Amino acid sequence: MPAALKQGPFTIAEARELGVTRSRLRGADYRPLGAGLYRWAGLELSPELLLAAVWRRLPMEAAFCGWTAAWLHGLDCAPCNPIEVNMPEPTGSSRRSGAAVRRYEMQPDEIVSRRGMPCTAALRTVVDLGGRIALTDGVIAADLFLHRRLVSLEELHAYVRGHAGKKGVARLRRVLRYVEPKSESAMETRLRMLLELGGLPRPESQVPIHDDQGRFLGRPDLLYRQQRLAIEYDGANHRERLTSDDQRQNGLVGAGYRLLRFTAPDVLATPESVVTQVRQVLGRAA
Repeated sequence: MPAALKQGPFTIAEARELGVTRSRLRGADYRPLGAGLYRWAGLELSPELLLAAVWRRLPMEAAFCGWTAAWLHGLDCAPCNPIEVNMPEPTGSSRRSGAAVRRYEMQPDEIVSRRGMPCTAALRTVVDLGGRIALTDGVIAADLFLHRRLVSLEELHAYVRGHAGKKGVARLRRVLRYVEPKSESAMETRLRMLLELGGLPRPESQVPIHDDQGRFLGRPDLLYRQQRLAIEYDGANHRERLTSDDQRQNGLVGAGYRLLRFTAPDVLATPESVVTQVRQVLGRAA
């Protein structure tokens, strides 16, 4: 098997040049990637491979955008559901080569290369997502970029001021009312938004707490300081952090804090229950 075909997606013509026939491509050693592209069966079907396959079928002026661009910038998000591409020129259909196509004009400095592929720059990506997706998801996108310091609040507010009346800017302006650069994960932001949109006061994020002797007790994800209520989101790695989480919880409770812990099923499947529990504890504290 030619070593060159083990590196990434390839076309039928490239395989033929290396002595691999079309009939052999239909065998167990190779897998189709659509539109005349193939991969070696031993090559993991990763996001990088899927994006590379789509990229090879795009025109020169195209660039990955949306959540796909966010992933290329290194953020923890799903890049391929769907793969999003911006093609300013009205060529092709609304879907092209396995990608969802967006159409808006971009300046040259709004396109950068990440992981060897073209995508929208950080600011352009936040503007794009914040201006067209649901409010909470837009805040999640902005929080992720802000926390990684890929964009700043000053840049986002300057964009809103300079593009008043442009499509999507009103939605982006609302997103900026809720952003929190200290938020460390998408689910932490989602939990905070659930509380705020449920009518509760906005909690502080990632606040270090010390006891009367100045000893560090913990840094809960969310905090209602006056009511001494700490809230934690337990993600997939909670089991690995169980000992340290229990120690932190004991320290906070010992210092007179109440602690509520929520998981993804709580936030996604029973959001009303989450809001009710927090509201009840705040009410008792008051």
